[in-house]
Amino acid sequence: MKVVIFDVETWEREGFETLEEKHEVRLVSEPLDESNASEYSDAEIVSGFIYSEFSAEVLDMLPQLRMIATRSTGFDHVAMDVCRDRGIVVCNVPSYGSTTVAEHVVGLLLTISHRLEEAVDRTRKGDFSPRGLQGFDLYGKTIGIIGTGEIGQEVIRIANGFAMDVIAYDLRPDDAAAESLGFRYVTFETLLAESDVISLHVPSNKKTRHLIGRDEFAQMKDGTVLINTARGDLIESRALIRALAEQKLAAAGLDVLPEEPVIREEAELLRSVYEERHDLGTLLANHLLVHMRNVIVTPHSGFNTREAVQRISETTRENIVAFASGEPIHVVE
Repeated sequence: MKVVIFDVETWEREGFETLEEKHEVRLVSEPLDESNASEYSDAEIVSGFIYSEFSAEVLDMLPQLRMIATRSTGFDHVAMDVCRDRGIVVCNVPSYGSTTVAEHVVGLLLTISHRLEEAVDRTRKGDFSPRGLQGFDLYGKTIGIIGTGEIGQEVIRIANGFAMDVIAYDLRPDDAAAESLGFRYVTFETLLAESDVISLHVPSNKKTRHLIGRDEFAQMKDGTVLINTARGDLIESRALIRALAEQKLAAAGLDVLPEEPVIREEAELLRSVYEERHDLGTLLANHLLVHMRNVIVTPHSGFNTREAVQRISETTRENIVAFASGEPIHVVE
């Protein structure tokens, strides 16, 4: 089969080259998007990371496509309705970084609670005064987990180690997990009102878009800390800035932002097409967030450990091999 793998890093090439024994394989360092999709119109299988586009427009340029192997757990960047209509099988990597992302959540939280970014910046400038760097203990604080899948449960395990009180909200409560990990489910409104720290672990879809907005911030305690390593559009950016400015939120730790791929290419903002395809108000709000002192932003790197990215590549190869053999695995609906 004709396989094209996008977003390929140098270290990944050797692993994907093993597919060449049975398939015609092309490895491309750039992401798949509308500007290059027509070059691969004969592709039967494509794979890409979160920066590749699997929109309806891109898929229209791939008439021979039979399978998409996304190198991510989330698949909100894939036009699933088009795939269903055309019978294109979509496979993901369902579990590669639950511990990895959970550790990143706690890394962001500790950076905030111990004012680590400011402390390191200060000492690098030769200032060793601790004045103004007072943080807070995690011990005894209440952490609210929205979404208790694999990552959410890993965060709970770590929070237990800090002796935090854990409450959670999920549309599908896992009572067995609650009993074994010692947390309790509450209503969404109760979680907002009682949590000192809130961490988001739900997918992006029509129901979760702007899950946290002005009304939700109003229900939170003054001085709450918000952590988001899931998807950027779960939080309404301008409402977040207002909550931070009004000190409803003490701080935020963000590994994701709405429109984040565009933030990486600021020159693209000069192109008029972005006025049609992107929310410039959100982009500007994101730029403000990046520069706010009480906001820690990382570049969607929560997944990025040696172990996790190796698991991603291995599972992607397995997905392609399984599909080609007629027994696909990790199929998403």
